[in-house]
Amino acid sequence: MVDNPIKELTVDESWNRLSQVELGRIALSFGGLPDIFPINFYAGDGRILFRTAEGTKLYELTANEHVAFEADSHDGVSGWSVIAKGTARVLQSHREIEAADQTPLKPWIPTLKYNYVEIAVEEITGRDFTFGEEPERYTSDG
Repeated sequence: MVDNPIKELTVDESWNRLSQVELGRIALSFGGLPDIFPINFYAGDGRILFRTAEGTKLYELTANEHVAFEADSHDGVSGWSVIAKGTARVLQSHREIEAADQTPLKPWIPTLKYNYVEIAVEEITGRDFTFGEEPERYTSDG
């Protein structure tokens, strides 16, 4: 049994974990109903950046800018999870779009995704997990 299988990550450690992966999930809420979408992303400079096409995801995040984002990874022995909360906005200026074009962010599937969306992170938390067997349950002989 592991003494402490869960470790809270610092803000810097959480950002470092996000820089190691490219797939996450964005959680949106529209009309009181939640939605979750998988996205490939780029994390850096206190923001999360992704591209999207016209459609439900873009409509929902422009109607309600408050979003949550989650990414994780595991290797069979350990894992981690990072959750970020903030506001999303579509990049508009030519300067912002040119700067976003310089990041390694590219669509994974052959679709036109002209809209860059930036999540300005207001809160980020993360946890490391050490995997192991479930402890034995103790029952009373009563």
